[in-house]
Amino acid sequence: MTADTVTIRELIRRSREAVREHDREAWLALWAADALIQDPVGPSPFDPPGLGHRGPEAIAAFYDNIIAPNELITFEIAQSYECGDEVADVGLIRTVLPGGKHVAVVHGVFTYRSNGTGLFAGMRAFWEFDQAELLPAGS
Repeated sequence: MTADTVTIRELIRRSREAVREHDREAWLALWAADALIQDPVGPSPFDPPGLGHRGPEAIAAFYDNIIAPNELITFEIAQSYECGDEVADVGLIRTVLPGGKHVAVVHGVFTYRSNGTGLFAGMRAFWEFDQAELLPAGS
């Protein structure tokens, strides 16, 4: 890895900042052309067949349909483990849903993989859709 290569932790920081700032282009620029997002892993209402979102068009659609409509998404990471070009974060994600009246809280393990050239190769989020908490905003 050269001094100019972006580390996996820096990629994660940039991703979370772009999500917070609603910066679609900055977020999409972090992903390799063959990257795969599985959030959550397996079948869910976000991905009924459970195959994930691979490639620029699918990742852009994931952003447009899952990330962009929300008011705010924050990450509270209790533990983080870096191994080479990968990180596993344990914690929760709070999502203020459209309209700002409800917050979805998801507890899980979130893994990120770099392709070694400063882009994400993949992200896998291990959480159970039916275990997500839906709370009134401000609680």
